[in-house]
Amino acid sequence: MALGTGLLAVALALTGCTGGGGGTSGTTTKPVSQSEIDKAMKTPTTLTFWTWVPDIKNEVALFEKKYPAIKVDVENVGQGAPHYQKLRTALKAGKGAPDVAQMEFQYISSFTVTDSLLDLAPYGASSLSNEYVPWVWNQVKQNDSIFAIPQDSGPMGNLYREDILSKAGVTKAPTTWDEYATDAAAVKSKTGVFMSNLASSQAGQMLGLLWQAGVKPFGYDGSKGVKVDVNSAEAKKVATYWQGLIQKGYVSTDPDFTDSWYQGLANGKYAGWLTAAWAPVFLQGTAAKTSGLWRAAALPQTPGAKEASGNWGGSSDAVLKTTKNPIAAYELAKFINNDPESTLMLANKQFLFPTLNATLKDPAFVDQAAPFYGGQKVNALFADISTTVDTKFDWLPYMDYAYSSYTETMGKALAAKGDLSAGLDAWQKALVTYGTQQGFSVNK
Repeated sequence: MALGTGLLAVALALTGCTGGGGGTSGTTTKPVSQSEIDKAMKTPTTLTFWTWVPDIKNEVALFEKKYPAIKVDVENVGQGAPHYQKLRTALKAGKGAPDVAQMEFQYISSFTVTDSLLDLAPYGASSLSNEYVPWVWNQVKQNDSIFAIPQDSGPMGNLYREDILSKAGVTKAPTTWDEYATDAAAVKSKTGVFMSNLASSQAGQMLGLLWQAGVKPFGYDGSKGVKVDVNSAEAKKVATYWQGLIQKGYVSTDPDFTDSWYQGLANGKYAGWLTAAWAPVFLQGTAAKTSGLWRAAALPQTPGAKEASGNWGGSSDAVLKTTKNPIAAYELAKFINNDPESTLMLANKQFLFPTLNATLKDPAFVDQAAPFYGGQKVNALFADISTTVDTKFDWLPYMDYAYSSYTETMGKALAAKGDLSAGLDAWQKALVTYGTQQGFSVNK
């Protein structure tokens, strides 16, 4: 899960190259046979894997033990913008690209539009669909093609300071958004603390909240057709809600993942954080001295509506179409994110929130009690939340620009504590203009 994003080139003229790997072409549409797989996995091969996950060499070692003929070179070329920039540069140059690359869900379409990713369906990926959380699987699927294997996700919940809410007379986490607003007023009045922070610099958090509300801001048909609808009536309803809390001084709009924001979490500036499943462990390191004071809950809900959450973050492992060893590359991506021992290690050692159903139900993951959260089984809570995320949420094939333009439009409106509906209008205009300039057919 990468937290930073930047403007990257998205309209590279790339073509896929064919490869070997047991006689299978990188552009095959014919199902790969078991005999081809067996041959490829016994053929001495070296794969290159670009990933930012710390210590993932341990999971790779499990793969190499199972397939001793395959050697994997693990490289961390950066996280966020540097990772994608180097990947695009290598693809454009026609050399130096890895066989397998970690890729956040929202950037997959920006690589499929340039025909840079291998369709994994012929290699057996389609048979894995029922093993993953449905909304997660839809993130790696386009039409009948599968372009990556899910690795981690970020279903959203509410991390809050029980002690601060108690001082304000709030005895439980708010279960509706109306309750959240009422509690925010009490917290500010009686403690002087912000209920939470809606970061002006963070499109991912806002998109997660829109996702929960059922907003469909983006669409992509897998070719040249895109939908941009970030300023819909539903989106503006969400914006209006937050504008009210911000302008009353109940919610701050500080840029996140900065020194002052870290200090705010540690020093009680914020009574809570509406965030993702990767955040509970992150917070333990950032605000260690507050251990035992935090609790976790689901996001507040809309009365009468089906229980829902959104997602913020998450990634997959994709196979580049330029690989000369497509079978072995696919098997690596599959093993890391599908083998029970590997996925549990990713969850419990690297603290990546699982996407595999079996891991989300494994007692070794869900039964952990978290002292930082008063002994609460936080993993179990977020595992349940993950089942409530809407399965239909698309991205633009130019999300790099979408994030950067958010900062210049909606982000500025948030920072100024101004008109958020106007901020959405400005973002809409920027996205439509850019998409049209890039040759996409933009339709709401």
